[in-house]
Amino acid sequence: MKVVMSLLVALYAVAAPTLVQAEDWPTRSVRLIVPYPAGGNADVIARIVAQGLQEILHQPFVVENKAGAGGVIGANAVIHSAPDGYTLLISANGPILFAPELVNPRPYVWNQVFIPVSTVSLTPLVVLVNPTFPAPDFKAFLAFAQAKGDTLTFGAGGLGTINHLFSELMQNRLKLKWTTVQYKGTAPAMTDLIGGHVQFSIDQVSSAEQFVKQGNLKALAVTSEHRSPVLPDVPTLTELGYPSLVGYTFTAVMAPIGTPKDIVAKLHTSLVAVLKDEKVRHTMEQLGADVGTMPPDEFKAFLEKESATWTPIVQQLNAH
Repeated sequence: MKVVMSLLVALYAVAAPTLVQAEDWPTRSVRLIVPYPAGGNADVIARIVAQGLQEILHQPFVVENKAGAGGVIGANAVIHSAPDGYTLLISANGPILFAPELVNPRPYVWNQVFIPVSTVSLTPLVVLVNPTFPAPDFKAFLAFAQAKGDTLTFGAGGLGTINHLFSELMQNRLKLKWTTVQYKGTAPAMTDLIGGHVQFSIDQVSSAEQFVKQGNLKALAVTSEHRSPVLPDVPTLTELGYPSLVGYTFTAVMAPIGTPKDIVAKLHTSLVAVLKDEKVRHTMEQLGADVGTMPPDEFKAFLEKESATWTPIVQQLNAH
């Protein structure tokens, strides 16, 4: 009996720190790693989230920018940190799903190194053409693409970006081929599209809205499952008969695998509270982000679906 009691005491001594940690977390400052340079949308959103979490959880949440290698450097910093809730990743799609597929050898697979905590924002894309483009709608655009082939030019916001990958997805699913012109970001791609130097592009609805409403660009279709409230007259690709053409830019919080479930749950609950604040929502919406959280299990299922869609596209791209 004494031996059994001794074993139980020893087991409790090992488990107790984890139990206390999960209950009391955080007891010190938390690092939020952003795998991009300071000043971009993901960085600004991270700082808004950090401020909100700090106010709710009464400990400092410090944003650290670790850019490079398409976000892999920042992601690796989180992957190799202790899974104790004190180092977290806040990132868009790329470093989680796309970037590791473009590096050889592949540095990580998201579901082997991360626990999904929650989305922070989810924003659909929109297919855009110059107003002089000879196609009034998406059906006519497809006919033009089928007839012209490689002479149709697409302005991409950079290799492996979501707008570039969505273009590759369209070509794959629609059995089409056009010429991709790479830019250092979607802003210069939009400038050249407005100037007529390329014929179409894809951008976040939030970023493109002003150009569409000013008449500088024409929106043919959005990539969400339902119409966007900011462009309500623009049909979705799903309703046009292409349900496999769905895509979003998301910003999300990820924890290193092995992080206690209680900490993940507490963090998610706190994020929901932060993002319910009207001031926070308004500030993020001004940045063009559609605020939205998913519980960890729902977010994991979403990522699995996203991975099944995009991994083959990225791998195909990487093979060329």
